[in-house]
Amino acid sequence: MKSPFLPTGQIVNTHGLKGLVKVMPWADDPADLLDFDRFFIDGTEYAVEHSSLQKSMVLLKLEGIDTLEDAVKLRGKELAIARADVELEEGVVFIADLIGLPVYCGERELGKITEVLTPPANDVYVVKGQQEYLIPAVKEFIEELNPEAGYVRVRLIEGMEADAD
Repeated sequence: MKSPFLPTGQIVNTHGLKGLVKVMPWADDPADLLDFDRFFIDGTEYAVEHSSLQKSMVLLKLEGIDTLEDAVKLRGKELAIARADVELEEGVVFIADLIGLPVYCGERELGKITEVLTPPANDVYVVKGQQEYLIPAVKEFIEELNPEAGYVRVRLIEGMEADAD
């Protein structure tokens, strides 16, 4: 069952004396976090009173977090959004929904997705099983991406597998 929350960043520090927190966003574009009017920390909902960008970080003023002491208690915590608050374009999936999915080449299970790398060109799925695979997330390699059914089917090319001795 999918979690109702999606991790979206980590509170890395405080900012000022009035309860602002500094967030390291886990989004492709940090500005995307400015669109949300609520976040969740340890399952507790916090309304956003104010948000802004500071370089690659997001500054948040959360309702009920009014002092430096309040903000310090949140340092190191994961920030999440409600899955219901996000609409995805057709064919787009959350990275969180890919982690742990088994990956098949034909009928053979290669392993499970343990990480998704996000270099500039395209995402790359890190698949760990008997060996580790780095599979570009492009149509030439991904035959079927089906997080709802719980699997991914891929096509490997020569050189992607270690030679069996």
